[in-house]
Amino acid sequence: MNERFLSLDVLRGMTVALMIVVNTPGNYATTYAPLLHAGWHGFTPTDLVFPTFLFVVGNAMSFSLVKYERQGNKTFLKKISKRFAIIFLLGFLMYWFPFFHQADDVWFFNSFADTRIFGVLQRIAVGYLLASLILHYWKERGAIIFSIVALLGYWLLLFVLGDYSLTGNAVLKLDVMLFGERHLYHGEGIAFDPEGLLSTLPATVNVIAGYLTGRFILQKGNTYETIAKLMITGSLLLLVALSWNIVFPINKKLWTSSFVLYTVGLDLLILPILIFIIDIRKQKSWTYFFEVFGKNTLFIYLLSEIGFILLTMVTIDGQNLFGWLYQHVFSLTGKYFGSLLAALSWMLACWAVGWWLDKKKIYVKV
Repeated sequence: MNERFLSLDVLRGMTVALMIVVNTPGNYATTYAPLLHAGWHGFTPTDLVFPTFLFVVGNAMSFSLVKYERQGNKTFLKKISKRFAIIFLLGFLMYWFPFFHQADDVWFFNSFADTRIFGVLQRIAVGYLLASLILHYWKERGAIIFSIVALLGYWLLLFVLGDYSLTGNAVLKLDVMLFGERHLYHGEGIAFDPEGLLSTLPATVNVIAGYLTGRFILQKGNTYETIAKLMITGSLLLLVALSWNIVFPINKKLWTSSFVLYTVGLDLLILPILIFIIDIRKQKSWTYFFEVFGKNTLFIYLLSEIGFILLTMVTIDGQNLFGWLYQHVFSLTGKYFGSLLAALSWMLACWAVGWWLDKKKIYVKV
């Protein structure tokens, strides 16, 4: 099983590496367009990162859920609930970190009232929990039915309860009503969370799709037939997504149903290519770099985010350390390339920590 799913570790590692690069540019204002999210409707390569992360979470579940279920219903619920709680709490604490801020040489505690509740890890946690419960109680057929109903129902909710604009969508309205503006993300110019509660419903379908893909590969094996069927399915999903895009735009920040089908379709094209290269052609000399990220995924992601925050807290000549390094070192190679080089350097620094952990056989799991 481990040999068969080396391609999964590589896909997970590639996703983490790209996530670090797009999250930590030297300067957002001089970042290459493909490394930025779409402004609203539309799609860039960066928009594929997070849904692929959810997809590989589902892939991994195709192993773990079977093991949990053999231990009985009570143990199953305990394990998935514990994992959900830990991941959600880590995400929440990451946004609250460093818990204090300084103003006029005085330190103040960061108020809970202004702490963002939802985010990347929180969506992973909720998606994992929902997908686990659905697959456990309703099995694969029920999960497929849920996915269809969820995608169509989400479309209906957004159409009936608002529109597809930044200020008028139902995701924003529900989050403001339940949590208030101060607990939401403010990076869009207003209080709007791209990882809001309602849009987690279609995001769960990305997790389920990853699980179903993993089970299919386990059952059919790494064969040319498996690759062909996955790629045909992926192509069909892309066709449906692009057709749906006409009336329900592909939009990562709203996590529209067309966006779900589009990203799952792309993942179903990428994963078979990796299976062909790694598992069938046995070309593995390049895979270890990404395996390092895949073996300590959660730890390296948290390291990249918290470490980056710490770098921005250190100041030199009134400028944060990461910005200073970009301006005085990386930008010497050009503003845009320097911004990319800064992000790649931080990604490699995180990889070095992951490499050391792997050499010491230290694997942080939840």
